[in-house]
Amino acid sequence: MEKWVIAAKRADFNQIGQQFHIDPVIARLIRNRDVIGEDKIREYLSGTVQELPSPWLMKDMEKAVDILEKKISQKAKVRIIGDYDIDGVTSTYILMKGLARIGADVDTYIPDRVADGYGIHAHLIERAETDRIDTIVTCDNGIAAAAEIQMAKDKGMTVIITDHHEVPYREEKGERQMVLPPADAILNPKQYDCPYPNKNLCGAVVAFKYIAALYERFGVPAEELEDYYELAAIATVGDVMDLQGENRILVKEGLCRLKNTKNKGLQELIRANSLEDAKITAYHIGFVLGPCINASGRLDTAARSLALLNAKTKEEAAKLAGDLTALNQSRKALTEKGKEEAIRIIETTELKNDRVLVVYLPDCHESLAGIIAGRIREKYHRPAFVLTGGEISAKGSGRSIESYSMYEEMVKCADLMIQFGGHPMAAGLSIEEKNIEEFRRRLNVNCTLTDEELRPKIVIDVPMPVSYITKGLVEQISLLEPFGKGNTKPVFAQKNLRVLDHSIIGKNKNVVKLKLLDPQGISVEGIYFGEAEDFVNFIREKDSISVTYYPEINRFRGRESLQIIIQNYC
Repeated sequence: MEKWVIAAKRADFNQIGQQFHIDPVIARLIRNRDVIGEDKIREYLSGTVQELPSPWLMKDMEKAVDILEKKISQKAKVRIIGDYDIDGVTSTYILMKGLARIGADVDTYIPDRVADGYGIHAHLIERAETDRIDTIVTCDNGIAAAAEIQMAKDKGMTVIITDHHEVPYREEKGERQMVLPPADAILNPKQYDCPYPNKNLCGAVVAFKYIAALYERFGVPAEELEDYYELAAIATVGDVMDLQGENRILVKEGLCRLKNTKNKGLQELIRANSLEDAKITAYHIGFVLGPCINASGRLDTAARSLALLNAKTKEEAAKLAGDLTALNQSRKALTEKGKEEAIRIIETTELKNDRVLVVYLPDCHESLAGIIAGRIREKYHRPAFVLTGGEISAKGSGRSIESYSMYEEMVKCADLMIQFGGHPMAAGLSIEEKNIEEFRRRLNVNCTLTDEELRPKIVIDVPMPVSYITKGLVEQISLLEPFGKGNTKPVFAQKNLRVLDHSIIGKNKNVVKLKLLDPQGISVEGIYFGEAEDFVNFIREKDSISVTYYPEINRFRGRESLQIIIQNYC
């Protein structure tokens, strides 16, 4: 059963509203997102890219720029080694385009998910040696590849790491000591001694910061950096970074530009998904465009997504965009099949009693493990790992809940895994099949999650009567966009709404349209998306219902009306 709680963060909402010319409700929403103080509120409402931190604040930035400046003057061969997900592909593209602009002799390699695995491996170092590569620049990987980086160094190569993943560490006398690879320069704001203020950049933004510094050194006009904002936005949303501070500003700026992007590949991807006339939001990146870019790395090769971004003609871009969109449809079907199998295993075995779910799907495509883990996490509100069979070992991904740091818990089981890495909320691993059961057992033995922490919590921003909703208020709520992790869509609530009328609509019969009446006698239209039959059966048994909702303006055939989107009910 969900637990509904009201955010009780305090401030003088009327005063904030007067100062910034916003409704007190908007002031409360901003405070609920931990935006405190005049400067932070102003940044939240109207911050610009010109105010973002200097790339030179990042540890090793000067060193990394000096290295490439020298290598370019020597005409040394540079290879970018990226990753096969949306962050890795966009990072690779940013570095490739940026380095080519300043005259580098540069090529790229994005590992194949199945053939190569994640990140930089020994055979990629050997291939670089064969190809007479002088310098390797990693993006969205490398921070955990100490042995491979050492191998490259032993072969006389220069290595620059650009990454954003958690830095490996060991415990010594109760203190964490970083375990850094022996690279020539490491750009990763998560290094304990890195002064860069934003620790939650995605890999593409770290790469972008590197290019920004290089452009400054090489005298490239700052306006040319504007082409990277949309890519930074796509990667930030696609890699589920917190939409706060710098990240939010970059995404906001990138979304504004995406509609009129100059990139032919993105133009055609937007067209292939029928978004030409839509206001493109973070939702469209997260659930429409982003999955198409990710699909090639999951079911084919991420080189196709990189080719899309590199497309020089409309015809080439259109073909690639169509292929990626179709590939994403196949991915959706396979995901659904894998999710259903995972649920069957959990419900018919002792796994249903576990606080940390570890599900082995030997025949599932390994690229789908993370998505399925996310679906399982959502259904059971528990940390979930999904493991799949591989040629040499099992591989998998995990997705967590807020009260469980997945990476830290995996560190405690490091001896059971061949390789692992990630964040508090998500992680990846490879493990011998014989160790899976012990991995599951140990995670659960170590787990300290309480029943309360495992209970889904719905945080209500404002208990607000529907009678308070106006067109002006809804328009002001849009000031809070883009919504996503760390800047969630506002949640309002009202008790005792009478259902005057309802009907199930939609092609799949999964939408309920309602007419509701509040205790003050104000009526409002409502929409519910989800298990329509269950919802209708519920309201038939009740005199009134309580709901959480989000208000919006419904525009249909030139007419505007206020309506609420019902999210939860009881």
